[in-house]
Amino acid sequence: MDLQLKDRVVLVTGGASGIGAAIARSLVQEGAAAVIVDRCEKTARTLQSELQAVGGSALVIGTDLTSSENCRQAVEQTLQRFRRLDALVNNAGMNDRVGLEKGSPEEFIASLERNLFHYYNMAHYALPALKDSRGEIINIASKTAVTGQGGTSGYASAKGAILALTREWAVELLPYNIRVNAIVPAEVMTPGYDQWLETFPNPETKLSNILSRIPLGRRMTAPEEIAAATLFLISCKSGHMTGQHVFVDGGYVHLDRALT
Repeated sequence: MDLQLKDRVVLVTGGASGIGAAIARSLVQEGAAAVIVDRCEKTARTLQSELQAVGGSALVIGTDLTSSENCRQAVEQTLQRFRRLDALVNNAGMNDRVGLEKGSPEEFIASLERNLFHYYNMAHYALPALKDSRGEIINIASKTAVTGQGGTSGYASAKGAILALTREWAVELLPYNIRVNAIVPAEVMTPGYDQWLETFPNPETKLSNILSRIPLGRRMTAPEEIAAATLFLISCKSGHMTGQHVFVDGGYVHLDRALT
């Protein structure tokens, strides 16, 4: 299937590793230009070299997105390099375990800064360019927004707000033919997830327990599967989809718990 993404410019926040890196690699494979925005510039440069080695076009912007000014500059640098922006993929964030009991009001606000505010800021500053291109916005959310997890009030709040903003922006941007959709992963094997597993006394047992709750195949979702859904949603093949929450989770959220 030709997704017709050749020469399109797509900005991916948190694009240096995990889901973001998988999205960047998939974009280059389709002939698009990937703008990798990440605070870990060294890792982003390594990915950039990998993509350029296969003839891909990739720009790295190393920055901390908790600053709204840095968000503005990231969009400006993209436009200075490519003169256009066709899609924004809001992906950066982390499950920082700021809970109601183990946390504070200050930590809660900081969690929202890490996981929510830059979604709005990036979309705000990218909007004029997206109007010109009639582009797309993809928001990466999380199953914690609809299932809860416990001990992660900040992250869950952010991801719930992201789902709400997806619907809100889809309505607001209808006059500009800008489509806005969200992808909702559950358990995705990324470097960050692997590090989290290592915090348990027996990581293999913890992983086995998690896999037992995933109905389809009793396996983790691959980052490449999130990337495939992302590319479909920014392509012309999904041209009549907007305001959708697309679950890519092996049935984790919606299938009967009795299946496990």
